[in-house]
Amino acid sequence: MKYWGFLAAKLLAAGGIAYTVGLGIDAWREVSPLMLGIEPRQFAPNLMTTFIVFLYFMFCLGLLYLAVLDQRFRCRTCLRRLRMPIARGSWTHILLGPPRTEYICPYGHGTLQVHNLQIGGPHAPDWQPHEDMWKELHSVKDSEK
Repeated sequence: MKYWGFLAAKLLAAGGIAYTVGLGIDAWREVSPLMLGIEPRQFAPNLMTTFIVFLYFMFCLGLLYLAVLDQRFRCRTCLRRLRMPIARGSWTHILLGPPRTEYICPYGHGTLQVHNLQIGGPHAPDWQPHEDMWKELHSVKDSEK
């Protein structure tokens, strides 16, 4: 639940930024000398305003993409960024093991496998949670005593 709440908070923040930039563009259009007497709400016949609205749309899409991309590479438990990418598989022996990149949570909550080769269509990233990998390490250390 915390994972999806964090995504919702990021999307709300991105929406607030986009709304603020939109208000700034709207205020700029009303006082801009580039408008040359065109109504502020009429943007179809004016190429400059149409281009600005297009750039604003692309900016909003970029904010959405960055929010989702950042969320994709976060731990599902603690929300920290996943680290230590490891290349698995082989590009030359695709049948034996397709190439993929594996990321791990720094606190051992799980690993994320991202497929690098998309022959049969896009593969969803595979999140594998771990119970507590530090328990196993401590049990080995305690057994040595």
